[in-house]
Amino acid sequence: MRAAGAAVDAAGADSARPRCTGVILAGGGATRYGGLPKGLEQVGGARIIDRVAGALGAVTDGLLLIANDPGAVAWLPGVRLAADVRPGEGALGGLHAALTHARGEIVLVAWDMPFVSAALLAALRARGARESADAVLPESDGSRRGVEPLCAWYSSRCLPAIAAALDAGDRRVIAFHDAVRTVRMGIDEVRAFGDPARLFANVNTPAELAWAEGVAHESTVEPARG
Repeated sequence: MRAAGAAVDAAGADSARPRCTGVILAGGGATRYGGLPKGLEQVGGARIIDRVAGALGAVTDGLLLIANDPGAVAWLPGVRLAADVRPGEGALGGLHAALTHARGEIVLVAWDMPFVSAALLAALRARGARESADAVLPESDGSRRGVEPLCAWYSSRCLPAIAAALDAGDRRVIAFHDAVRTVRMGIDEVRAFGDPARLFANVNTPAELAWAEGVAHESTVEPARG
C-alpha cells in the first residue's frame, strides 16, 4: 500500500491542484452483519478497510477515517480519526462529518467496498477539478439511485446544502444534490475501470463476504496454459 499522502497524479492534473483528502466512511450499525465491524473482515488476504485505504492513499493527499465505534482508534494506526458531528444522521451525517473535518475536497469510499479501483478514484478527483463541480458521482446500474454516493468526490461547497437537508429531516444521502453542481461519470466511462458490479460491491452479509472472497481468489489465479 502506498503511504497516505503520496498522491499519484494518475489523472494528469497539475501539482497545484487543491489538497484532497481520502475519506474512509465506517458508518452504520452493520445490522445485516450481526453488528460486527465488517470492514475488518479479510478479502483476498487483506482487510477490506486496508484495501480501501490503499486505493485512496494512492490518489489523495492524506487519509481520514470517519467512525463512531470506540474501537476505531486501533483500526488504522497513523490515520486521522474523527466521529460524526451530527450523530445518528446516517450516511449523509457521515458525509457531513467528512467534509467538516477534511475542510476541503474529499474522495469518499465506504469501508465495506473491497474492489474500488485507485484509477477510478483518480478519475473522479480529476473530473471535479476539470468541471468545477461540487460533487462527482459514478453511475451504476446496480444502485437504485443510479449513482454511487459512497464512492464519490465532493467539495466542501456541499456542506451548507447537506446541513440544510439534515435540518429538514431528509437523511437521504442524495438529498442535497439539487442544491449543488453535481456531475455524473457515465456508466460507459465507469466500465473502462472495470465491471461496476464488482467495483461498487459492498459486504453487508456473510454471504456477500464469501462472494467477494471468491472473486478475489479468481482474480489471483493464473489462467491455464495450453
